[in-house]
Amino acid sequence: MINVLIVYYSRHGATRELAKYIAQGVEQAGAEAILRTVPTVSSETEQIKEEVPASGDPYVTQADIKACGGLALGSPTRFGNMAASMKYFIDSTTEAWVKGSLIDKPACVFTSSTSMHGGQESTLLSMMLPLIHHGMMIVGLPYSESDLHHTTSGGTPYGVTHVAGTNNSAQLTDEEKRLAIAQGKRIAILATQLKRN
Repeated sequence: MINVLIVYYSRHGATRELAKYIAQGVEQAGAEAILRTVPTVSSETEQIKEEVPASGDPYVTQADIKACGGLALGSPTRFGNMAASMKYFIDSTTEAWVKGSLIDKPACVFTSSTSMHGGQESTLLSMMLPLIHHGMMIVGLPYSESDLHHTTSGGTPYGVTHVAGTNNSAQLTDEEKRLAIAQGKRIAILATQLKRN
């Protein structure tokens, strides 16, 4: 069975919620969803992170990256860019890049921000760049997903998004959930088709 690795960083839980709905879509399409997170980057240079988080999904490993059939990458928006923790993780994937482990595999990106104009699309684009360097095929959301026409919350053709609100209390809207599931299905179907060829 093909697997789709869903790697995210989530500070307040919204990006993790998107990851869970993407995983739901992956599994509805008959693939295995593997949820992983990345550790927080600290400004304290002597801070030590446990190898296994106390709760939630396990940290992603280089073995997870090499073994995936597709990759979904999610981060909250930080000044129109991905969070430092996600960038730190991506910078650690040099071995996979040298070996070509991700070449010709599908990838998608997702994000959450506090406001509608918090830089969601530029964050998605910033996460796409290293995936392109890895030789991955970027999978967006086509406008055949009718929620893209009607949403007044998150959702873009570049990838799934969520507007969490200034106090990070806004729950995912029905449109955001459906778009996340659709994104998961799409990447799983493409990963399965590419594996057959």
